[in-house]
Amino acid sequence: MALICSLSNEVPEEPVISLTSKHIFEKRLLEKYIAENGTDPINGDPLSDEQIVPINTAPVQRPRPPTATSIPAILKILQDEWDACMLHSYTLRQQLQMTRQELSYALYQHDAACRVIARQDKEVTAAREALATLKPQAALAAQQPIAPAPVHAPAPAEPARPEPMEVETQLVPIGLSEEVLQQLQQTHVKLTSLRKKRGKEMPEGLPTAQQLKHYTQTSSHPGLHSASLPGILCLDLLPNSKRTVTGGADRNIVVFDKEAEKIVCTLKGHTKKVTNVVAHPTKRRLSPPLQTAMSGSGISVKRPVNTLSGYTMVRLPDFLSILQEITC
Repeated sequence: MALICSLSNEVPEEPVISLTSKHIFEKRLLEKYIAENGTDPINGDPLSDEQIVPINTAPVQRPRPPTATSIPAILKILQDEWDACMLHSYTLRQQLQMTRQELSYALYQHDAACRVIARQDKEVTAAREALATLKPQAALAAQQPIAPAPVHAPAPAEPARPEPMEVETQLVPIGLSEEVLQQLQQTHVKLTSLRKKRGKEMPEGLPTAQQLKHYTQTSSHPGLHSASLPGILCLDLLPNSKRTVTGGADRNIVVFDKEAEKIVCTLKGHTKKVTNVVAHPTKRRLSPPLQTAMSGSGISVKRPVNTLSGYTMVRLPDFLSILQEITC
């Protein structure tokens, strides 16, 4: 027969008996009750620790807890395990997110550093090209003859000889003249003010987004430029003609006839990609403004007509405005 505690209704680990009520209790529970109330929990008579007698019994094997003896209890255990797994998974996801953020920040720093290095490399290359352009000009200026000093012959007593004529050598200026430079500057200031006004106001006749949605492709002409370096970077229309001019990354300019659907001519000779191309409004001339030179090409002769070098940057609208007065 198992002993049952009168307080917990379970088998006590250390059973004791109260001398006042003759009931069996768990020792730790009864001592706690006496410390709080000082009476017997059954009859309420005063009770002290000296009136508790321990009972010597054989060790009783505790049965399995009832929480694992039914299907709901097992489901409860499984639910607890599932919750613990979900909490652990949430912690791992948080750590993964933090690691991804740190990796993204590191990649961003690496990309920014690469961009800075590329920009510095580009500036060094531009400086080297400018230095290479200035060296021939300096050598040409050094080769120009210097005007000799006038030589005066001593006047003899008899007969008197005329003084020799002074010889002056005029140095040929290198680059554009002052008149052309002044015209370039005035045109640049004028067009800059016009561009600022045009950027603030929408141009008349500009199609809306709804109208652009109804645009369809009428024709396709592949193969205008090289397939190894694809890409058309600029385009212009020849006045009073059905021909178009394109400049590409393959360093070539192509004149294309839209009616005949064929290439009229291909202008070669540029050392860099052609980023802008301008057709002369009255003559059969083309001009692609580059970073270091302005070159004019004839459509009929299919070769460069003239090349103006020694420039650091040429703006397309400024060059177009003076193209009518300066013959390439």
